[in-house]
Amino acid sequence: MNRLQITAGDFHFIAEPHPDAPLTVAAFEKLLPWAQQLIHVRWSGEGCWIPMGEFKLGVGFENATSHPAPGDILFYPGGYSETEIILAYGACSFSSKLGQLAGNHFLTITEGRENLRALGERCLWQGAQAVRFALT
Repeated sequence: MNRLQITAGDFHFIAEPHPDAPLTVAAFEKLLPWAQQLIHVRWSGEGCWIPMGEFKLGVGFENATSHPAPGDILFYPGGYSETEIILAYGACSFSSKLGQLAGNHFLTITEGRENLRALGERCLWQGAQAVRFALT
């Protein structure tokens, strides 16, 4: 995968795959194009997430982190909490009601970063936003 177009609400972003998560990147690419709902996190601070329930992407932990930077997108393969994707738009410490989690940093937003906070605040104050991931 080279670059990915992410559309969330009326915001547009370009993301690039993270080289330290090749298995997650390859598995996620098979889902594309992929559309879901993006909602504000509950416990992790300034982030939005896509709850995926019991969905299995078929990958484990690769380069897991609990502290994504703004624009980092993590995939949590499940275990202590449900499977999910989290997008940090500000200060974020990835956790659940069971405590701290770590997810694979598999995408990084490289274009449109100036709109991350606006997207996060929209999710917080206005609710779920449609999100779509597609190859550019």
